[in-house]
Parts: sequence; structure tokens; C-alpha cells
Amino acid sequence: MKAQRLSGCAEVSRIGPSPAPVAATATAIAASLLAACTAPDRPVAPALSRGIDAVFADLDRPGSPGASVAVIRDGEIVYSRGYGEAQIEHGIPVTPHTVFHVASVSKQFAAMAVTLLAADGALSLDDPVRMHLPYVPEFEHTPTVRQMIHHTSGIRDQWQLLAMSGWRLDDVITTEQILGLMARQQELNFVPGAEYLYSNMGYTLLGQTVEAVSGMSFVEFTRDRIFAPLAMDRTHFHDDHEHMVAHRAYSYAPLQPLAAATEPPEADPAAADAPRYRKAVLSYANAGATSLFTTAEDLARWLDNFRHATVGGPEVMRTMQSRGILNNGDTIPYAHGLSMGEYRGLRTIGHGGADAGFRTQVYWFPEVETGVVVLTNVANGNPAGRARDVADVVLAGSFPEEEEEGEEDDAPPTADDAAPPETPGPAVLAAYAGTWYSPELDALYHLSVSDGRLVARHVRHGEIVLEYRAPDEFATDRWFFRSVRFERGGDGAVTDMRIGGGRVRNLRFVKLITPLPG
Repeated sequence: MKAQRLSGCAEVSRIGPSPAPVAATATAIAASLLAACTAPDRPVAPALSRGIDAVFADLDRPGSPGASVAVIRDGEIVYSRGYGEAQIEHGIPVTPHTVFHVASVSKQFAAMAVTLLAADGALSLDDPVRMHLPYVPEFEHTPTVRQMIHHTSGIRDQWQLLAMSGWRLDDVITTEQILGLMARQQELNFVPGAEYLYSNMGYTLLGQTVEAVSGMSFVEFTRDRIFAPLAMDRTHFHDDHEHMVAHRAYSYAPLQPLAAATEPPEADPAAADAPRYRKAVLSYANAGATSLFTTAEDLARWLDNFRHATVGGPEVMRTMQSRGILNNGDTIPYAHGLSMGEYRGLRTIGHGGADAGFRTQVYWFPEVETGVVVLTNVANGNPAGRARDVADVVLAGSFPEEEEEGEEDDAPPTADDAAPPETPGPAVLAAYAGTWYSPELDALYHLSVSDGRLVARHVRHGEIVLEYRAPDEFATDRWFFRSVRFERGGDGAVTDMRIGGGRVRNLRFVKLITPLPG
């Protein structure tokens, strides 16, 4: 027995609110719409459908964020379905045609665009970045286009720099603002080619390189050279946060259930245990590192290009899979916006993405010509794990290596017996107090001693407690401000503060001698 093909589910977002006066009736109607419009829209084998549906069972209900899945095999989309809701506020279900922001899954398309230009002879991947983008500072060692592709350029990451500067990642963030940060960078994280360290800034610059070389906008170039030839009709780079997109998903993050003590006495116990969600706002107005808007089925069509190479041809698609090589000759697992890996003995080509509440994953299994796409709009969506589970169903019997049970580790856990370092007294901490300024970020932090602790204050981030780790070294619990190291001059006085951790290293702040006006 085959599943019945649906029609019109992509139009469900046009359905207005139910005129039914009874709330229960409206709920029932929404539930029936969700069940109808998230069923597979193409005939599939019942066993395949049951196996994949089980992977998304926890999302397959009204009031829950959801997921969209597509599987392509030997050039045919063999399964696609939506689960849960694209817009919880309006009860709009996810369908195979729901448009998601796919975060860093975008990067392979920025890499593809510059690789196409290289194949055209319009640029070389070994060109210095400054050849095409003269506002990039003239560092002691010049990064190349290829090093940006492979995250070996040493260019600092845009999101961490923005956060250090005082931005929130749910602010409207434009390309121009990011490029302003790039133009102010005074140092690289490391000598280009020396290391692999993920840099979103490098991929924003790849998008700008496409514009500088092609004379087209990045949006137009990717549309004309990649998306249109592959019939990815619901796909575009979204560089305008005010641009309205039909059938789009919003993003969400889970909230912990309220404590029992805060529930009113008449509250339904079952309702108290139900997941609650908050809106995870995303207002990006920049593209290259992120901001691809697309559907699961469109991404499946892209994955199939690794098989037939309609766009780019075989040589370009081989280049797309070429992994980065460091200055010391080591090869990294990252290629052109793609992570090269293995799952259960089969090679994989893929990438994941995470912005706001969107979590996304694509995998191409070249040896069996199969692609899996999982797009979710909730921060705990676990798309990589779900994509592997889908692959287990679709490729059952095709894996060269069956998973083996791991050996149990009988060794008892070891405790860390090192005592935490004793925080210096207020007199020692006072040497670090003052106003610190970053010429690179044009940002200020005010350090002071409060209740025996060193505290940094920022106008937008509030208080950040610096925990003592070693002489002149501190740490914090903020992702953009992990480590703090102070430097001293010849007279022993504290002169510089270096902030780092993550994808930005040793960002310099100088201590202002003259106090700011009160």
C-alpha cells in the first residue's frame, strides 16, 4: 500500500483563522490540517515512511516547532515531509515546501560561487584577498581566497567581534556593519595557513569577492549560476531583513517548565509538563556565511549535483571537495564550505548550521548516491543526529560497517584534586581597574573591584565577573569573552588587556589614562 499524494499543502499558510466560535473546534481543525499537510507528498514504501516518521515523532504535533526532511537517492526524491509547526503563533504546519533559514549550510554556496568564478578564469583561489577587497587591512601576512574558504586565513570571526563590541546577535546586523569591523581589524588570529579556526567573517568576504569580481550582487549571482539551473525555485540569499518571504518558518527555543510551586492550584498537571517555547529572533541582513533561505527539497536537488555535476561540471565539483592543507603539510577535514567525513563506513559530504533557533544538517553519501536533508526550527532540534537516523532507515543494508557496541570503561572516574586558585585581594585587583578601550572595535569596558571580585561592565552586556585563574589571567562565563590576560610594561604597571577564547584571539584593549567625563 502506498501513501496518497497530497496537493495544495504548500498553500496552507493562506488559510485564515477558523471562524468556529468554540476554541476546541479551532484546535481540532488546526490538528487535522497539521496531520494532512505534514504527510508525505509523494508515494513511498510504508516501511520507509514508518521508519523516518519515528525519527520525528516528538515534533509531530500541534503547538510544537518542527522539522522538514527530504531524501534523494539516484536522482529521485524518495521521501519528503514536514513535522510540527513552522509558525506556532498561527498554527501553520511545516511542509516539504516550508522555507527555512539554514545558517552555516549556506557556506557551501558561497564557496561554490567563488569556485565557479575561478573556473571561469575571473579569479584565482590563491589571489590575496586585498586584490579584490582593498578595504581588507594590509596585514603582515596576507590571507588568500582559498584560505578563507578553508578557515585557515586567521581572519577573526564576525559574530564574536560583534558580541565583544556590544552587539546582541538578535540585533539587525547588516553586511556594511560587518565590513566595518573587518576594515578595523589590526591583527590576525594567526599566520594564514598555520591553523584551522572557523571564521564566519571569511565567508562574508567570499560573498563580497563574488560581487567585486562578477559585477553582480551575491544574491543575483547565486540565483543565476546555481539555484535557477538546479530548479531550486524556493531558494535565495536573504540579505534584507525587511524582505517578506512566503511560507517561511520562524525559529524557537525551548523554555524549562515552570516550577510546580509557581503553577496555580487549578493548573492541569499534564499542562505543567508540556514543553514551552520562546521566539528566537533573527534579523540578519548579511549573506555569505549564513542567510540562505531554502527548503529541504531544494537542498536535496543541490546535493544531487555532487552526482551529475550539472552546475559547475565534474572539475568544479572535485574542487569543491578538496580539503585544506596547512603550511606544515597537514590536511584538514574541511573543504569548500563542506565537512568531509564518514558514517558507518560510508563517506559523507555535509555541513550543519545553527542561528537563533534554527538547526540544520545536510549529508551526501557519494558511494550510494544518496542525500539527506533535515531542517528544524527549534534550538534543540538535533538535526545531525536525526539525519543519521534517517540515513540508518534509508540505507539499511548498505553500510559496509555495522555499528559495534562500545567497550565499557570500568575505570573509576577521577576527580580533579587541584584546588581553585585563591583570588588576590582587593589591592591587587585594583591594578586592573579602569576604563579599557579597543581601537579595533571602538568599544569600552569599565573594570572595577566589587565584593572582592574583578568585574567588567559594558553598557549593553551588564556585569561580567572575571574569575582569577593565574597571575594576570582571568576567565568568564561569556562565550565571547572567555579568557582575559593582562600585560605589563617594563615598570610592572598593567598596560594592555587581551581578550580571547573561541574564534577571536588576543584582541587588544588599552587602558585609558584620562578618565571619561562622569
